[in-house]
Amino acid sequence: MRVHVVSDVHGNADALKRAGDGADALVVLGDLIDFVDYRDHDKGIMGALFGGEKVGEFARLRREGTRDETVAYSRTLWASLDDPGAAVDEAIRAQYATLFAAMTAPTYATPGNVDTPALWPEFTGEGVRVLDGEVAELGGLRFGFVGGALLPDGVVPRPRQGAAWRPYLRDRADYDRSVAALTDVDVLCTHGPPALPELTYDVVARRSEIGSTALLELIRTQRPRWSVFGHVHQPLSARARVGLTECRNVGHFKETGQPYVLRW
Repeated sequence: MRVHVVSDVHGNADALKRAGDGADALVVLGDLIDFVDYRDHDKGIMGALFGGEKVGEFARLRREGTRDETVAYSRTLWASLDDPGAAVDEAIRAQYATLFAAMTAPTYATPGNVDTPALWPEFTGEGVRVLDGEVAELGGLRFGFVGGALLPDGVVPRPRQGAAWRPYLRDRADYDRSVAALTDVDVLCTHGPPALPELTYDVVARRSEIGSTALLELIRTQRPRWSVFGHVHQPLSARARVGLTECRNVGHFKETGQPYVLRW
């Protein structure tokens, strides 16, 4: 069996069309949407809505400014639109139509934090299966899937009035329930990483993303062959070994265009 795994697609539909070439199945670990393109500010949803100059200033504040400055500037951008929610919804649907059409069958997918999983059923055609807190069998191995990313502890997810878009961020209790639903897993497929410092630290952003202790515990108790994930675009380490399990960041697919290959 040969399975190709990708994560953090962020709008790269051209490469996604080729991602399953030569594989028995394609696994997609989320972040399909290109919301803010930090390399080319004219692209992505924000680039289309506000233009490259304004997105460039937003990106600068993300790098150099305070959180309050970034939030204040972001609010001025969204306030300039008559109906920001409708504009974002239309842009997301347009990207999903292209991206799901690019997936080769059979595909097994779970959403990332830069996704709107509630819209996925509109676009998943025959041969694309969406899983979150579920197990699928491929070639005699059990693949377990958990989507989204973790909120910081103590932050309670709640609807934000007037929000143009909400990322798929989950509190720890909700996320851990999905992890607990996975049994006898041979391949652990998640958007976010297990809680190991070398896997969660982004050397370019110079910060750690939140890793899951529940994933790490599953790895130690169920001892899958592989744990594959994305989310951290420039990790301190792309891999780590936990007992018998190879933990692997499959890479920032938007930039590399190359899937990670599993063979058995």
